[in-house]
Amino acid sequence: MRYAAIDVGSNAVRLLIADITHNDKGYGFKKNTLVRVPLRLGDDAFLDHKISPKKIEDLVKTMTAFRNLMDVYQVTHYLACATSAMREAENGKEIIKKLKKLANIDLEIIEGQREANIIYSNHIEQNLDANKSYLYIDVGGGSTELSVFVNKQPLASKSFNIGTIRILDNQDKDETWDEMRDWVKTYTKDLKHLAGIGTGGNINKLFRMSGEKEDMPLNFAKLNAMYNELNSYSLKERITLMKLNQDRADVIIPACEIYLTLMKWTGIKQIYVPKVGMVDGIINLLIEENLEG
Repeated sequence: MRYAAIDVGSNAVRLLIADITHNDKGYGFKKNTLVRVPLRLGDDAFLDHKISPKKIEDLVKTMTAFRNLMDVYQVTHYLACATSAMREAENGKEIIKKLKKLANIDLEIIEGQREANIIYSNHIEQNLDANKSYLYIDVGGGSTELSVFVNKQPLASKSFNIGTIRILDNQDKDETWDEMRDWVKTYTKDLKHLAGIGTGGNINKLFRMSGEKEDMPLNFAKLNAMYNELNSYSLKERITLMKLNQDRADVIIPACEIYLTLMKWTGIKQIYVPKVGMVDGIINLLIEENLEG
C-alpha cells in the first residue's frame, strides 16, 4: 500500500509518497519519494491577500505533476492540505475549484489548530523522556505551531501567525509576538527540565549544518552561534559560501530568530530535531483513519 501527503505551505509545496509497513507493533511507513517545489505563495498572500495568476498557474502545474506521480506510484489514499498562505488568500476557494478541475486534486485549507494536530500526529512523544517536559515548535512560512508536553501527554497547543515569509515581508505583528510570549510563559512557567523539539525544513537544515550526531540535541549556544555566523553573511554569500539553496538562504534567518526567541523566553537550553514535519503527520493521520480507526 502507498499513501501520499501534499502540504501546500507558504514557502514550499511538498509531496511525500510513503510505503505503508506493518509489523506486530502496528502500522508505520517508509518514505519512498519526496518532492519539494519552492512556490512562495506567502509572498502574495501576506502582502496582497490573494494569490497572483502566475502563482496559481505554477500551483496548478505542480499539482498536476503531483497527481501524475501519485497515479504512477499507485497511491491508494492521499490528503492535500494548505496552510497559512491559503488561509489568508481571498481567492483560496477559487483556487481549490481550479485545482479540482485541472489537476484532479482535492485540496483542504486547514485551520491553525488542525495544522497543529496533524503535526502532532507524528507522535514524537512516544520517544520522549518521561522525566522531561517539552515545548514542540514547528516553524513554517506563515505560522508557528506550538505544543507543550508533560509526562508524554499534550498539555496545550496553539498556532500563531508568525512565520519566516511573514517576517521577511514585514507582516508579523508585535501583538502576535506578545500573544505567543504570554501563551508560552503561561504553559511552561512551572515546568522543570524543559527541552525543545523543533520541526520544519529550516531546523532540519540547521541541524545538518551543526554536525551534531543523530538523536543528540542542538544546544542554545550552538544555535545562537550559527545564527550569528549566518547573519554576518549577505544573502548572496549564504548561497555561495554556505551552499544554501536560494529559497532556504533567506528564510533560515527568521527561522533561527523564532527558535532562539522561544528558547530565551522559556529558558530551554537544548532542542531535539526529529526530522519530521507536516507531510509525515498527514501520512500518520491517514494510517490512523484508514487502518487503525
